[in-house]
Amino acid sequence: MSDLGLKLETPRRHRARRSHGCLAVTVALVILLAAGGFVVLKGRDYLAHLLSPPADYSGAGHGTVVVVVHSGDTATDIGETLLDTGVVKSVEAFTDAARENPESRSIQVGSYRLKLALPAKTALSMLLDSDNRLAISVTIPEGYTKDQIVETIASDTKFSRDQLEAALKQLRLPDYAGGNPEGFLFPASYQIGPDTTARSLLQSMVTKFDQVSRQVGINQGAAALGRTPRQIVTIASLVQGEARLPKDFGKVARVVYDRLEIGMKLQFDSTVHYAVGKDGNVATTPQDRDVDSPYNTYKYAGLPPGAIDSPGAAALRAALHPTPGKWLYFVTVNIKTGKTLFADTYAEHLRNVQKWCSNSDEC
Repeated sequence: MSDLGLKLETPRRHRARRSHGCLAVTVALVILLAAGGFVVLKGRDYLAHLLSPPADYSGAGHGTVVVVVHSGDTATDIGETLLDTGVVKSVEAFTDAARENPESRSIQVGSYRLKLALPAKTALSMLLDSDNRLAISVTIPEGYTKDQIVETIASDTKFSRDQLEAALKQLRLPDYAGGNPEGFLFPASYQIGPDTTARSLLQSMVTKFDQVSRQVGINQGAAALGRTPRQIVTIASLVQGEARLPKDFGKVARVVYDRLEIGMKLQFDSTVHYAVGKDGNVATTPQDRDVDSPYNTYKYAGLPPGAIDSPGAAALRAALHPTPGKWLYFVTVNIKTGKTLFADTYAEHLRNVQKWCSNSDEC
């Protein structure tokens, strides 16, 4: 009751409204406190990061290790490589060092000789120093096919098989190559620098072939023999595939020319190996020799349509300057030494084959 004797309900309604307002204020206060707590925690983590930097080594490091930087690697990728190889103590230490140094963006693709247990900043400075970048080389042996060349490069370098296969289709080849790189990727050692691409590497092999072919006089020599330069490369590849010793290169070339002159099939196992995709010096089987391929010189007379491998300079010279003689047959009678016997009659050849049989289980 009021002093006036009236029953007032308003105060109770007013208290009810104040009760709802308090709840809203309380909820807002809780949200603000939670947000504030989150900010405090984040701030504390940030301060902890500033006061406790990522794990890092100190000192000058020790030993040596080779580290590879691949095309497209980010600072984190490089940091993970350095961590895995024992160069830095944490990825974060390296990425922090890279973030602070704008020159880190100029790290080149390639292999580097670094030390183990290096401070991240030291590791970064060594990657930026070109003196620490190693030259990479790949060696292609004589007699390798283009498939073997691709396999060798893919296993020894940063280039993938897909990149190399694509590059093979983009090469500038001699006009007489007919668009086929087989036989025109010259076997030698090649340096791979930071700017080398799959295409430029393979193109350098073609360039080397051009240089060597000019040195041996392939165009003039082919004309003198009544052959095309492409046929000379093909014959050289047969010599490379069949002869075990350089001293026999000219004789094997003579067998090729002598058989071609009388229309006799070449019957070279090396061409059958190429047709069926075999490597090495293993003998062929009857099934191999029955394969229907223009490279099967047991089935088809004349030269195969192209080279079967990459001949070296000695094989090219032998194809241009075959040893004088009248040999039609040859057989390697000692696989270990490469000793090969040549014959101009089939009867003599059979006697030589018997010598091979006495030294081989494949006869």
